[in-house]
Order: sequence, then structure tokens, then C-alpha cells
Amino acid sequence: MAKQQKGTRLLLKEKEQEIEILKHITQIVSQYSSLDEMLQQIIEIVTVVTKCDECFIYLFNKGKDELILRASKSQHHKISGKVKLKLGEDIPDWIAKEKKPVMVSKDASRDPRFSFLNNLIKNKYHTALSVPIVSKDEIFGVINIWHKRPHSYKDNIISLLSTISIQIGCAIENIHLYDEVKKKSKEIEILSQISSTVVSNKYLEEILNLIVTVTAEMMNSKICSIMLFDEEKQELIIKATQSLSEEYRNKPNLKVGQSISGKVVKEKKPITVLDVTKEPNYMYPEIAKKEGLCSLLSVPMMVKDRVIGVINSYTSEEHRFTEEEIKILQSVANQAAVAIENTKLIEETLSVRESLEVRKLVERAKGILMREYKITEEQAYRYIQRKSMNSGKPMKEVANAIILALGSK
Repeated sequence: MAKQQKGTRLLLKEKEQEIEILKHITQIVSQYSSLDEMLQQIIEIVTVVTKCDECFIYLFNKGKDELILRASKSQHHKISGKVKLKLGEDIPDWIAKEKKPVMVSKDASRDPRFSFLNNLIKNKYHTALSVPIVSKDEIFGVINIWHKRPHSYKDNIISLLSTISIQIGCAIENIHLYDEVKKKSKEIEILSQISSTVVSNKYLEEILNLIVTVTAEMMNSKICSIMLFDEEKQELIIKATQSLSEEYRNKPNLKVGQSISGKVVKEKKPITVLDVTKEPNYMYPEIAKKEGLCSLLSVPMMVKDRVIGVINSYTSEEHRFTEEEIKILQSVANQAAVAIENTKLIEETLSVRESLEVRKLVERAKGILMREYKITEEQAYRYIQRKSMNSGKPMKEVANAIILALGSK
């Protein structure tokens, strides 16, 4: 009976400790000033709870299918953010699929599934425990715990670590949601800015330069550029870019049949490239290497069913563009196409108006010449044309001079 009471008291004490730990974790999660600071504080708590020799927290980068070291014990602080694990090469891939804790109780450092840590951990470790960080069945990362000596975990400790990992997962999910809201707000703001620019009275060059500048900011682009399609020459020509590189700005025009952007023109749909420096169809890999360009998203600028150019967005690191990113850039491309088409229509309208004005002046000047010199209409026209050619002045100016000189007679 006494033993049973003692066991009950110990169990109650353990539960009270677990509750206090979870309260502390909840407090950290709700009051963190940054994600890395929050994870580092959790590392300290997990280290105390498990009495481990090493503890690491990796977070999942969906865009690159890799886990990145974000927090560890003090001696590894300098490499946080630098150690990256590709899924499929080590145990985190197993955890990502199974979504449950994994423990190796003997010779863990020799286990091939943990070979990814050989360069990080120099000593031999007997026991390893990996706990996935999850929220709503989605994997956000993994906690890796190591012991130099053989060690076994009670079920309640593994359960406690799983609960802690869920709290971390919920916090990360909330951070992602907050960041997504901020990103959406920024996108709406920039798209609104582009819309206002498109309908403004600014010159086309000014409009296009503003579009690439704000788009580069929105897409986090290393370089963003607008290339217009010359149908006669079947070439794409850079018309605007926020890049300060003269070499990039002045790179030769792209033939439609010989480039990624040209393929976008032909197929009338977006194309992504993970690394342009390794892409056989990319025309200027040396310039890309020099400028530090890696991934590319190229989308067509469409007017009805006709492609008038492309917008290219480059990143400085490998990046898998999401459907959302492609849709956003396509929206920008559509607005840029409207701006270009509107400018062309205005220019054509002004040109027609100018032509009509010149025609009226020439007709009036011809009438005056016919009346004053008793000549035919054809002779009057040739007279104006000859005067224009000999003086190097437009026919409009010559006609105006004739009207001013002879019109009052």
C-alpha cells in the first residue's frame, strides 16, 4: 500500500512537472520576439528535460525539399541556418513520412540513417531520438536529441516531447499565416500601384521601369526584366529592368527559337527553370553566373491571344516557384501588356491626328498656290514637296509658311 502511494505521489509529481514545462513552453511560444529566439529557448528546455548531450531543431523548407538547422546547443550556434539536409538522404525523410518519433538506442552515430550528422558531431553517440514537429498533420521540422551513453526514454517523456513539438508546429503555422497575410497585403498594394501607373499619363518607359522595380520587390527577385517581342525580327528586346548591371542590360537580343523566353512566346504560357546556369536552352549562362542568377520564372505578356513580350523574374538561390507566385507575376504581365497597348493606341491616335492636320494645311497651301500662280493641283503639291526636300523641313512647316506669306493676299 505504501509503495502504491509512493508511486502515485511520484506519478503526480512527474505530471505536475510536465504541466509546468508545457506552461513554460506556451509562455515562450506566445511571447517570442523572433522564431530563432523561440527555438533556442525551447532547445534549452528540451536539453534539461531529456538530459541530452546534443539537441538540434531543423525546420522544413518546402520550396527546396530540405531541412535547415535553426537552433542547437551553444557550441553549434554559428552554424545555425547553414546546415541543410535534403529529404531522402537521411532519417528526417523517414520522419517526414511516418510523422512519429524515431529512437535508435544503440550505436546511433554509426547508424547510416544518421550519417548526415557525421560532420556536425565528432564524438560517438549511443542513443538518438528524433521527434517530428507537426501541426494539423503537416510536418514543419524535426527535433534531434543525442546521448553519448546508452539511454532509454519513458513513454511519458516521448509523449511530452511530442506535445512540445506540436506547440512549436502551431507557433510556426501561425507565423506562416501572419507572413502570408503580410505578403498578400503587400501584393495587393503593389498590384494597385501598378494599376494606377498603367492608367496614368506617364511615358511608357517610366511605366515599365516602375513595374519591374515594384515587381522585383514583391517577388524578391535578384533581377526582374521586361522584354518586348519584335515580330518582324522574331526577337525579344530588353525594354526595362531594375538591374544596375550594364552587362545584363546590354546583353544581345534573344531569338525566339533559341531561348527560354522565346519558348514562352511560342507556347504562350509560363515557364520555370530551377537553375539557368545548368539549363542547356538558356542563352547566356556566363552572364547569369556573373550576376548571381539561379532560378527563373518567365511569363508571357498577352493582348487578347497575341504575345507582345515577357516578364522575367530571377532569384539568387534555387527556388521552386509556387502556383500562387506564377499567378501573381502573370497578373503583373497582363497589366504591363495593357500599359504597352494603351500607349501604342495613344501614339497611333496622335499620329493619325497629326497626319490629318498636315493634310489640311497642305490642302490649304495648295489652294493658295493654285490661285496665286495659276497652276494645277499636282504642280502645287510638287512645289510644296520640293521645297520640303530642299530645305530639310517637314511639309507641315512649308505649308504653314506658304499660308502665312500668301494667304492674306
